[in-house]
Amino acid sequence: MNIFDPQGPIAAANKTILIDSIAIMLAIVVPTIAAIFAFAFWFRKSNARAFYWPDWEHSGRLELIVWSIPALTIILLGGVAWIGSHQLDPARPVPGTGQGVTIQVVSLDWKWLFIYPDQRIATLNTLTVPIGAPLHFQLTSASVMNVFFIPQLGSMIYAMNGMVTRLELRADEVGPLQGLSAHFSGDGFPDMLFDVHVVSGPEFASFASNTVKSDRVLNSDVYKSELLKQSVPKDKAAYRLDDPELFLSIVSQKIPPGPGPQESANIGANNVR
Repeated sequence: MNIFDPQGPIAAANKTILIDSIAIMLAIVVPTIAAIFAFAFWFRKSNARAFYWPDWEHSGRLELIVWSIPALTIILLGGVAWIGSHQLDPARPVPGTGQGVTIQVVSLDWKWLFIYPDQRIATLNTLTVPIGAPLHFQLTSASVMNVFFIPQLGSMIYAMNGMVTRLELRADEVGPLQGLSAHFSGDGFPDMLFDVHVVSGPEFASFASNTVKSDRVLNSDVYKSELLKQSVPKDKAAYRLDDPELFLSIVSQKIPPGPGPQESANIGANNVR
């Protein structure tokens, strides 16, 4: 999950913004640290050349330096943030090769459900995507607010109950990646991770065709009886999607959301309002 090893254009742009921001801030940090040591050395007790002005009140030149450098830094940082936030709008389409893949993401306690409506399949805690293809994510939460993040692909983004968040990504290197929840959501939060497999186009087609033949079926009944319960699953199940409207039912709350994290053993319950 190394953010300095991007595997897609969005993560690469995020890395550039991070490095540029640090470089700009160092324009204040480095001179300030250097000045601390310089002043301490020059005004040491043993330096007879050091002087003191007891009647000194104001210096326009010093004021100009003291205020202009932070002001320029804020302007530069603001420019980087402004331009970057517009260029990296999560819903802005990311060009790619081949046909795009729509992936509906549901944040549960404490697991991730990935639904591929076009392929009529779904997976639990495992995300498989083709290299180079535009990835159209639609995210929601079936419990508390959560944060979806694949560090090497970029764009940490919220998933919220009763609404859909859109995210556009692309993976440019074949191989395994790691995704995670970046928002504390109760006891199972540390284990709320998911594997990301970036594969070739033919491998993705094979994955989809094999999964759609699975004996495990996902519909509203299975979802409510198995997935909606609070748990940290041991296996990474793959399903044949039997209900193409499942994601819409979750978002519209036709299927009621989960209860969310609850007080354990009523510890501190008297302080909860």
